[in-house]
Amino acid sequence: MKVRKRLLDRFLFEISPVLGYLGVILIYSSFLFLIPLIIDYLYLRSLVNLKAFLVPALISLTLGLALKGKKPLDKINHKHGMMIAALSWIIVSLVGSFPYLLGLHESFLNSFFETVSGFTTTGITMLSELDVKSRSILFYRALTQWVGGLGILSFALLIIYEGGVAPQLFEGESHKIRTKRIAPGLFNTIRILWVIYGCLTLMLIFLLKIEGVNLFDAVTHSFTTLSTGGFSTHDMSIGYYAAMNYPLSNIIEWTVILFMVFGGINFLIHYRIFQGDFKALWDSYEIKLFWLFVCLASGIIIFKQFTYSRVLSPDLVRTSIFQVVAIMTTTGYATRDISAPIYGGVAKQIFLFSMVIGGCVGSTAGGLKVLRIGILFKLIKFKIKSIVYPLHTVSFLIVDGNKLDFDEVRRVTSLFAAWMFLLAAGGLVTAVFSNHGALESFSGMASALGNIGPCYISASEMMKLSPVVKFTYIIGMLAGRLEILPILMLFYKNTWK
Repeated sequence: MKVRKRLLDRFLFEISPVLGYLGVILIYSSFLFLIPLIIDYLYLRSLVNLKAFLVPALISLTLGLALKGKKPLDKINHKHGMMIAALSWIIVSLVGSFPYLLGLHESFLNSFFETVSGFTTTGITMLSELDVKSRSILFYRALTQWVGGLGILSFALLIIYEGGVAPQLFEGESHKIRTKRIAPGLFNTIRILWVIYGCLTLMLIFLLKIEGVNLFDAVTHSFTTLSTGGFSTHDMSIGYYAAMNYPLSNIIEWTVILFMVFGGINFLIHYRIFQGDFKALWDSYEIKLFWLFVCLASGIIIFKQFTYSRVLSPDLVRTSIFQVVAIMTTTGYATRDISAPIYGGVAKQIFLFSMVIGGCVGSTAGGLKVLRIGILFKLIKFKIKSIVYPLHTVSFLIVDGNKLDFDEVRRVTSLFAAWMFLLAAGGLVTAVFSNHGALESFSGMASALGNIGPCYISASEMMKLSPVVKFTYIIGMLAGRLEILPILMLFYKNTWK
């Protein structure tokens, strides 16, 4: 009995500060669920989905108040930060499932999947016939991606700044390779990030509106472009505007390409550009690699499509670049199905590699990140040089003139190993519980883990997948968004001791 009591006391000691912060996050998240009701009132002059949004708001508020209690919030360590990050994304997504559950009468698993896909900015959808769905539901989908783009915890920290615990919470959610901060102090950095994010969103809304897109579509697509999420209000995604013969559909696509790139590159670059330092677009190792990958992938696909169609048209160039950028930045928009015959085996392999690579560190994009891939390349080169040359002449790795310490290299390699393991496991689960082949199965898990959206499993087939596969993809989406470690920690028994 004494041993059991000590274990219980230890568990309560570990979980108490975590519950307190989860409560605060849920309290402030409750207000997000009420925002879509404004859309219903503006367009319908009634609250037709009142129950669908009021119920999760009340659940979030009540649960949040219960978890927070009356005592002040405790100090937390790095482990607590990771636990809060993982649990907050899971719990907020569970509560956030109710609009689909009550408003669209979807199954709980599909509703949970859709919400996780939204907050993690993955973009895989369990919904069809989007063009006739309620505007408040469509706005809610876009809003989940916009908030998830910079992170639920960073959004909470922006509102409820707690100086002593901000680093633990922010790093728990953004367990990324170390990069320079935009400004001294973490809170200043978070505030500037959201200002930049908001300004770019408003800029895109304005451009899409003057290009002929209606205001609702301009807002929702701006939310899901800058967040590199890819949820659209149309089943045909961005291809809808060309199909509906919008006069400036080509310009709309180029505009979306530009802002997908904005979402997929490090926000430190945006900050430097706003300060007039345009060298930021080419003066770092990662951004050079990013441009190289985009140009190389686009060039190969354009060439292969030319050999397929024997016509090199502006449309071919634009659609190829659009799809490469959409995959590379993990936005996932489409103007053409990536499994279409015009995209041959070479293009499909390039898309699959791009899913794994993803965007830049410090962006809203998913994937392994360009900088990490670059470090792995350097590590291979370092190993070869250490064999060819005396060891003392190649003693460390250099990135942008800075020595990369051993802990950073270990973090990158361990994350890569975990990524590959989860990719293989998810691909195997998909193959076992479906009729899809190796390419389709691995692309499905790569899409979930990389927070991308498109894959070689069609949208209609995705909806029919086994619950086991869907649950696997939910874990993959959360693991990919939180950089794997916080999710894996939940399954490690000593975390709770």
